[in-house]
Amino acid sequence: MNNRPRDLADRMARRRDRDEKILRETFVLPLVEARLKAREIIKRFPEGGYMTIVENWRQLPDGHIEFTMCHLRLPD
Repeated sequence: MNNRPRDLADRMARRRDRDEKILRETFVLPLVEARLKAREIIKRFPEGGYMTIVENWRQLPDGHIEFTMCHLRLPD
């Protein structure tokens, strides 16, 4: 198994809660694009209905932001 940051980010992007109700998505983007993406997801899954949060947010050495958004899955 690879342990590069990108591999970890890819695995985390596919991670789901055991009951499959919570979806976590991990992104690596430049700062401005990361802020826009987080806002887009929060707007699409408003907290009142879908409990959307920024679970992790960190700046990488190259200046990109790695962050994980967590929200309830949309109803079928």
